[in-house]
Amino acid sequence: MKPRIHPDSRLVVFRDRAADATFLTRSTADSSRTIVWEDGNTYPLVDVEISSASHPFHTGKARVLDSAGRVERFERRYGRTAAARG
Repeated sequence: MKPRIHPDSRLVVFRDRAADATFLTRSTADSSRTIVWEDGNTYPLVDVEISSASHPFHTGKARVLDSAGRVERFERRYGRTAAARG
């Protein structure tokens, strides 16, 4: 890597507001807010709206959409019939 062109990577705490979960990881994100972590050290704090702790795909609460049912409902609503498709 070329020197002096990459941002500094450091330990940062990310807090997921939806799931009330916190993660300590390396990042280049900058924040003026800080938090004291479990190890007693103070780290920058970055609040996020969603993470793997609250995202429906990762939590198993994702809804399965019936795309065929949605198409049929659209066709019923706007008058397209099976005969017109053919």
